[in-house]
Amino acid sequence: MKALRLYGAGRLRVEDEPEPIPAHGEVVVRVDAVGLCGSDRHWFIEGGIGDATTARPLVLGHEIAATITAGPRAGERVAVDPADPCGRCAYCLRGLAHLCPEVRFAGHGATDGGLCTRLAWPERLLQPVPDGLADDAATLLEPLGVALHALDLGAVEPGDRAAVFGCGPLGLLVVQLLIRVGAEVFATDPVAHRLAVAHALGASATPFEVDVAFEVSGSDDALDAALELVRPAGRVVLVGIPDGDRTSFSASAARRKGLTLLLSRRMKSGDLERAIRLVERDEISLEGLVTERHALVAAEAAFASLVARSGIKIVIEPNA
Repeated sequence: MKALRLYGAGRLRVEDEPEPIPAHGEVVVRVDAVGLCGSDRHWFIEGGIGDATTARPLVLGHEIAATITAGPRAGERVAVDPADPCGRCAYCLRGLAHLCPEVRFAGHGATDGGLCTRLAWPERLLQPVPDGLADDAATLLEPLGVALHALDLGAVEPGDRAAVFGCGPLGLLVVQLLIRVGAEVFATDPVAHRLAVAHALGASATPFEVDVAFEVSGSDDALDAALELVRPAGRVVLVGIPDGDRTSFSASAARRKGLTLLLSRRMKSGDLERAIRLVERDEISLEGLVTERHALVAAEAAFASLVARSGIKIVIEPNA
């Protein structure tokens, strides 16, 4: 099979490798499409993400749409839940498996991800893709699950006023979810074409005081702006990943208002299934967010677009 490995910051290489051998409880899937996200951007630019590094070349990619190749479910199109928690620790047993310290996560640390033609992954983490949803759009089911978790942390109710700072794919999904629950939404992003999509979805271009803000860009400037916009006793949900693993902000504004800061990590167990149900009921649209599709051999061009933020969602199709 073919696999794309990251050998260090900015260094990618397509390699021929043995076919994967599934462990107990796993099946082999053909990887149809993989969405690139902000965490992949950090891995590519910095050679790591936060305090996570790898001792060997890593296959990135965790927003995976695939097809099961063998067994009773052969031929079934699936979305891959990239998190494989231990199921035994105190966090898993308390329903906080997304915080499991022993979690295996596709495309992170020592666990290879989906930028390859075949992947062995636990069958229980493969969720059926809705009929009619294209493979490239199906890569957005995982980030939709992440957006659902962020929305839950923000405790948004109908009639609330909310702001989204950062209108990449994840931010745009948060915008859609906020509008769906009946919130009034302001959105901002320095990239004009991304902001235009947020406005087309129904977000306001005019800022106003909000009950909750979602910082999805990983920018300190955006966080400071969010803190200024949120009302006293309001909430700020930090979703974006900052450069250099550091976030800083003006403490006086947050302290004076008595704000609550909530940090969002990935998605919780069950959020991928929730995302799929929303798409099945046509309550969220994923179509139109994919702006580029690349073959595995053209991955360098895909990552160049990711770094430049020249599109919305960039997808690699390993078997194209």
